[in-house]
Amino acid sequence: MFLSKPLADYKPRSRSVRRLLAYLALLLGSLLLKITVKGRHHLPKKGPYVLVCNHFSVIDPAVVIYAHRNPISFLAASDHVIEWYNLWAVWLYGFIPTDRVRLAPSTIKAARQALREGEVLGIFPEGTSTANELREAKPGAAYLASVETVKILPLSVLGLGDVWGQWSQGLRPRVTVRVGKPFGPYTLPKDRVQREQVLTRVGKEIMCRIAALLPEEHHGVFRGEQTIVRYQEENES
Repeated sequence: MFLSKPLADYKPRSRSVRRLLAYLALLLGSLLLKITVKGRHHLPKKGPYVLVCNHFSVIDPAVVIYAHRNPISFLAASDHVIEWYNLWAVWLYGFIPTDRVRLAPSTIKAARQALREGEVLGIFPEGTSTANELREAKPGAAYLASVETVKILPLSVLGLGDVWGQWSQGLRPRVTVRVGKPFGPYTLPKDRVQREQVLTRVGKEIMCRIAALLPEEHHGVFRGEQTIVRYQEENES
């Protein structure tokens, strides 16, 4: 009997398995989707860094893998329940389960270890995938990038809104991935109040840089932010 399961039941696969699965993502992306990747020249040649992306669909991780073409250690909300028909994706790749309200010591340890080993840490800052507009960022991405003093790479994925409907009609959805210019790194002050201020500021910058890679109708709560235009200009360089 098929049952829905929380992401807490899954762990990341080994690096060798994830490298093999990256090739599988390339194959599936080529067969089931028409993916266009723009701004690939912004991809760093190697890690460590934190990759951040909007989260409008449960299939986003597979498309990010397709565009990135290298292993990624994803963080995902541990209480997020995956329906049985999407279990194949999380079973294949695995995730570092994350408490979306408070980062657990085990999560911090696993994420920091991945970065220290030169890996790429993939985070969807918004935490959930129930809307097609940007929302406020949770603090995890800003915290982990700052505490390890690594750069942040913004990406956007668009075109998966009606993926199941198009597949049912025998169509290959057109998906666009945009890669932005890396930014940072940042450091965290020791003072608690100042630390919270830095995390809030970096979290907002993360989301505005993702917004700079999306059409305005998807900017959500960041619509009208002046920095978005500047980030768009930076991405063109």
